[in-house]
Amino acid sequence: MSMPCLYVCSLGGLSGAAARLDRFNLLTLLSPDHKGEEHRAIACERHLELSFHDITETRPGLVAPDHAVMQAVLDFGREARGRTMLIHCWAGISRSSAAAYAIASDRNPGFERDIAEELRRRAPSVTPNRLMVSLADDLLGRGGRMVEAIDWIGRGSDAFEGEPYQLPLSWPIG
Repeated sequence: MSMPCLYVCSLGGLSGAAARLDRFNLLTLLSPDHKGEEHRAIACERHLELSFHDITETRPGLVAPDHAVMQAVLDFGREARGRTMLIHCWAGISRSSAAAYAIASDRNPGFERDIAEELRRRAPSVTPNRLMVSLADDLLGRGGRMVEAIDWIGRGSDAFEGEPYQLPLSWPIG
């Protein structure tokens, strides 16, 4: 039996990633001004769409992620237990990676650093949204360990769009 994983991709890679999965729940993280509908046509078990901008601090005229958004991400991850989950954002670099990291950390307390290091190994271009990680750290009562782990792996390599990847959901791995 294969190890349970989260699948993460960009909007551009969504149809290809979805085609490789059987039954799955879909988490969409796009900006409020996104006009496309293609993600809504993906056949999935459950679909949660959250709208906010990929920013790490409050800015006038933009919607920042907040505790409610991150609680919704964590709740969706908890409800999907035992089900495959596909997470996507615009580029597959920041919002989706922060969500995947938060869900994996929620299920595996004490492995925040290991999960962050594995995230970097599997996805060299990702830079998880630091505000999302900070909010999840707060909600999960991790005392800054999640933020420290993401700071430790640093910024990912430059990329317009991240490559699809999988992040294990059960730790320790291998």
